Amino acid sequence: MFFDVEPIRNSCVCVEFSLHTRASQYSSHIRVQADMTAVDQEPDLNATDQTVRGSASKKIWIDLDNSPHVPFFLPIMEELRNRGYEILVTARDSYQVCELLDLYDLPCKVIGGHWGKNRMLKMLGTCFRAIRLLPFIVGDRPDLAVSHGSRAQMLASFLLGIPTIVMYDYEFVSRVPFLRSLWLGAPEYVPDPVDHKAKARMFKYPGLKEEVYVPRFRPDPTLRRQLGIASDDLMILVRPPATEAHYHNPEAEVLFEAAMQMFMEQLKTRVILLPRNERQAAVLQKAWARWIAERKIVIPQQAMDGLNLIWSSDLVVSGGGTMNREAAALGVPVYSIFRGTIGAVDRYLASRNRLVLLETVADVRTKIALQRRRFENPHFDNQSATLPYIVERIVSIAEHGCLPERR
Repeated sequence: MFFDVEPIRNSCVCVEFSLHTRASQYSSHIRVQADMTAVDQEPDLNATDQTVRGSASKKIWIDLDNSPHVPFFLPIMEELRNRGYEILVTARDSYQVCELLDLYDLPCKVIGGHWGKNRMLKMLGTCFRAIRLLPFIVGDRPDLAVSHGSRAQMLASFLLGIPTIVMYDYEFVSRVPFLRSLWLGAPEYVPDPVDHKAKARMFKYPGLKEEVYVPRFRPDPTLRRQLGIASDDLMILVRPPATEAHYHNPEAEVLFEAAMQMFMEQLKTRVILLPRNERQAAVLQKAWARWIAERKIVIPQQAMDGLNLIWSSDLVVSGGGTMNREAAALGVPVYSIFRGTIGAVDRYLASRNRLVLLETVADVRTKIALQRRRFENPHFDNQSATLPYIVERIVSIAEHGCLPERR
């Protein structure tokens, strides 16, 4: 993992991202600010585990730099606002972030974008975005910066001395050696850091990241009809591999091709294909033009609620972690074509038969079950545990500079 832990000294910083929820509930501009508080000594790790209300003057900065962070942070921000915190939100123009902002009419300060597949350009883009964040955040003086692996926020916070919480759910994410986060958060299934200082400042929350927001999901029974999917069609939701990600393995593209070919051979299958960006969409539209013209493959022309798409499908095939875990949380059959190093969360889900890992073309043919599923009211585990647990840790760190005492 790319997070190490070390006390940070000095000032503050800010980042950007997009939000994913109903405009009627969250139509107001959400601002998170944070005061530049110097951390001049080791934090006390032994605070009592109790509910804390935020100080009216405390400001928290949340940076969202990828689409999955939008639904994840939305209920967290709501809870923090209810406790009296000011919230400053920034966003990166990456994947479907801006489309989600437009879909739900949610204002947000968008700074920076995606710099493509080249590793050097990614590093330069991160540095450039961090620099652009500095003047925006200096005037707001946040007390705490929180993200789910935003390197630009980490760098800006490091330069300004803002205490940071960085959460992650994939332990093999690319490491940036010179960046340090004061606090770490991860699902309980992720292994502890080797560094004992990092371990001491780490909290493990129950359940999955997706269980922060999935319990709030309410199905839309009209979605299949909106997409033109007949009631007797087998609807398959497919998310291609993240070909521009640092962890991408070309084997995933072979599995994707094999799965699509198999689906096209079946008479009553309809594929809802979700490209990750416009570049990938152009490639897919050319490669599968015949089937798109025949409506055997449907590429939505606007941003759509991902959870509703998953819930309305009979099965999901995805090369990305978040959609796999969302399907697992919703109880929808899901098959992973991800061929990077398998993380602890996916290994846990596979061991519980909540996720099927596909490794070869033969697996595509033998392990994917093309059958209709029964649609029942969704049932969620950890409904009352994951979100409050994370919020309590953020509040304790914001108020006391420490984690609640372990019981």
